[in-house]
Amino acid sequence: MNIPQGYHLTYCTNIHPGETWAEVFESLRTYVLPVKERVSPDATFALGLRLSDEASRELVQPDQLAEFKAWLTQHQLYVPIINGFPFGSFHGEAVKDEVHRPDWTTPARLEYTRRLARVLAGLLPDGLDGGISTSPLSYKPWLAGHAQQTEAVLQASTRHLATLVEELVILRQQTGRLIHLDIEPEPDGLLEDSTEFISYYEQYLLPQVSRHLQQQLGLSPESATQAVYEHVQLCYDVCHFALVYEEPATVFERLAARNIKVGRVQISAALKADLPLEIEERQELTQEFEAFAESTYLHQVLVRNQDESITHYADLPEALPHIMQEQAREWRSHFHVPVFLACYNRVQSTQSEILKVLWALAAQPITSYLEVETYTWEVLPPDIKQDLVSSIARELEWVQQHLPAKAVEPENAAKPSSGPIKVTLT
Repeated sequence: MNIPQGYHLTYCTNIHPGETWAEVFESLRTYVLPVKERVSPDATFALGLRLSDEASRELVQPDQLAEFKAWLTQHQLYVPIINGFPFGSFHGEAVKDEVHRPDWTTPARLEYTRRLARVLAGLLPDGLDGGISTSPLSYKPWLAGHAQQTEAVLQASTRHLATLVEELVILRQQTGRLIHLDIEPEPDGLLEDSTEFISYYEQYLLPQVSRHLQQQLGLSPESATQAVYEHVQLCYDVCHFALVYEEPATVFERLAARNIKVGRVQISAALKADLPLEIEERQELTQEFEAFAESTYLHQVLVRNQDESITHYADLPEALPHIMQEQAREWRSHFHVPVFLACYNRVQSTQSEILKVLWALAAQPITSYLEVETYTWEVLPPDIKQDLVSSIARELEWVQQHLPAKAVEPENAAKPSSGPIKVTLT
């Protein structure tokens, strides 16, 4: 199978319900094949595979894995990345903060991620590295600001990550496959933004995991440090970083200065609105935001105030009574709306942040994987919903059309230094 070089544009199959492997496989046959037929009929097509804990236990079995790999080859599909953030059920019931359970303090999270690494090593084509996205260690509100409890969570999580990295190093030696863990910051995660991620990486992860690799594998200090950089990277979710009002180019520059890699970019958009001063207009906005207040997922709200301070609400229903605050100037809410959606009536999306990211990548191609991640199709307001296959294909086509070679330059975006980015729709 001919795997294209350069960038790989795909979508995350956490869109599709299914906790058992049989359910996951059925969704791939039902949705992925027609999406591929529409966007990549004559070329290979990548999968951003999502596996629950239950599905991973089934797929890791050698016979099952070999059968799936043969099916992928038959249909010109390949798996370079896996979503390992949601451990259990992700559709059809209240997920909310449970998406963070079990967190990285638990053996269950470690064992689940180990299995995903073995699955990915068995599926990954020659010549590609593979990434597994994961949670930002834990959920900050569970710790209620207690410094000792937070420190204990950081230490326990780092010990488990050290064990995982040790196994990833050994797996690479045995199979030749480089698998990296891609930590995904998000609002209210223990790691929310680039500052917290970099601080954790340098103060905990790098020294402790490096020391562990030296002791357990006999690596030199230099080799151990390099192994950490290779096997633990960042998952840059555009929606999440837009929510915390970080500029993409600035984040990428900060990471590059510290040799920290980006394992993937998840292309996603949040809700936003510039708040008018008139009370009546804010009341109209309230009604529009209420259409997105649903019971399955967390929809954190981060408010930019007149003095540039940020007010944080844990969920949209909690934030709605405060939309009339005089100081509030802009709302951004964690709701993965379709990336091709610039606005919905008076509510906008952070689509412009995606364009900034694409232009930043043109200047410095820091990752091979671009993964569209809109998992909220089931809970969108009815008049936004479309046929799922058409919606997925439309998102991929929108990204393809707005790559720097064709895009209108967004305001304040980083400019490519050596011509347009070359991206293959796989």
